[in-house]
Amino acid sequence: MNLVSHLLERQLRLPPPITRDVVCEKDLRIPMSDGVELLANRWTPRDGGDGLPTALLRTPYGRGGAFGTGLARPLAERGYQVLIQSTRGGFGSGGTFDPLRQERADGLATLDWLVEQPWSDTIVLFGMSYLGYVQWAVADALPPQVRALIPIVTESALTLEFLRADGRSLEAPVGWGVMVSLQERPFARLRQLTQERRTDRAFRSLPLSSADVAASGVRSAYVQDVLAHDARAPRWAELDHTHRVASVTAPVSSIAGWYDIFLPGQLRDFRLLREAGNPARLTVGPWTHVDFHNTPFTEALDFGLAYARGEEPKPRPPVRLYVGGQDLWRDFESWPPPGYSPSRWYLSSGGVLGAEAAGEPDRYRYDPADPTPAVGGVRLVRGGGAGRVDNTALEARPDVLTYTTPVLTDDVEVIGEVSAEIWFSSSVRHADVFVRLCDVDPAGTSWNVCDGLVSLTSADEVTRADVTLWPTAYRFRRGHRIRVQVSSGAFPRFARNPGSGEPLASATTLLAADQQVHHDAAHPSAIVLPLRDA
Repeated sequence: MNLVSHLLERQLRLPPPITRDVVCEKDLRIPMSDGVELLANRWTPRDGGDGLPTALLRTPYGRGGAFGTGLARPLAERGYQVLIQSTRGGFGSGGTFDPLRQERADGLATLDWLVEQPWSDTIVLFGMSYLGYVQWAVADALPPQVRALIPIVTESALTLEFLRADGRSLEAPVGWGVMVSLQERPFARLRQLTQERRTDRAFRSLPLSSADVAASGVRSAYVQDVLAHDARAPRWAELDHTHRVASVTAPVSSIAGWYDIFLPGQLRDFRLLREAGNPARLTVGPWTHVDFHNTPFTEALDFGLAYARGEEPKPRPPVRLYVGGQDLWRDFESWPPPGYSPSRWYLSSGGVLGAEAAGEPDRYRYDPADPTPAVGGVRLVRGGGAGRVDNTALEARPDVLTYTTPVLTDDVEVIGEVSAEIWFSSSVRHADVFVRLCDVDPAGTSWNVCDGLVSLTSADEVTRADVTLWPTAYRFRRGHRIRVQVSSGAFPRFARNPGSGEPLASATTLLAADQQVHHDAAHPSAIVLPLRDA
């Protein structure tokens, strides 16, 4: 296993370990409050593991492979012992897997058990995505032995952003539901590539209620819930742990990505922590949800271990952001940082983005049978399908409008919350408005910075669509141009709007629509950018 240790050290750019001689005690049985037992593996140095700070990881993805070796081993080699537990109903743990719903009771029971173990002293909660969400589920009732939380690309309400009635996501919640329903089948890892293609085809199912069977051959209760209930439904109320965030007493280090699916909620959680006086800090890098980088391990060692040992971590400003375009890490005192004010950049005739709105409406036709595709950006996919990509082919489509500034004579720095106000009308009542901010380099290549979508239910009248884009930190350099795209979808990141007003799960009618973007003096469509003050 020393070869694996060396490979992980190089791949993750980690400091040398304290020891490479670690052992894994498998299948510890941890009782829950209802008598169900969950299984866990304990990774420790072969000598001297008892009493080290315990990193607790609770995961629905199994205790081996990338999670056991890739997460637990590097921590166990560098000052921790690690308890990695399979959540209820998966990978040998008892009970039935019901995603997101049982993590508070089971998490508290696990902590109660852990503090009673003679080999455990202080505890650090650690993990990304679902492994971060389970930290928030217990965050307001932590025993004093928990000295720090490190939630990574996650947030306290997790799936609710996907289920907004005015902007329903498809790829992330349905794709994840299909993935977890298949992950314990034989050779699941080997089948992953072909499964992804099958799932992609299933996103086009009509009605969408058949997508889970089309993708996996089995019915998924979670996928059916996602399709049938939006974020306002009582079905999801118990999954929202936002109200617990302000009550967290242990220090928190949040790690986020500019192209991560959970970024807005993670920034909200950070603001709640700081407003409550928590010594929280935030790091946001140029990452997507599935990027695997060394920052989580750096925080586990520099931040988590320090607090677990009763020390203060090395001082650092509360907010560290990777500023795109400038391609530098910079420190700030808060999020959003002071010194940035909202500035409107107006859409105008001739595809111009500038100081005032003018001209007749621009038109395009949107056909949900040939939906505008999701290209890069905030997606739960691997490889080059997410993050910052070349938008040339997307912008050549007839269902995508673009508005571009003249060449910039000075740098323009944008840090904070981005939004758009698009005056819009359609030949149908139900339509979506997707807005994307891009950086056009001197060679003419358009690179996406951030974007967002909103659904309208009265689009047959001229309506102002208020679109919330993903936050960003970006410097548009002198010699570049700023561009705004407007379209009516990003499929399959967002569910395609059928135009018929039918419920998402049961819709079978697809209506093509003629869309108009208005930008006259009475309807001043604009993007609102938080610009650095002069």
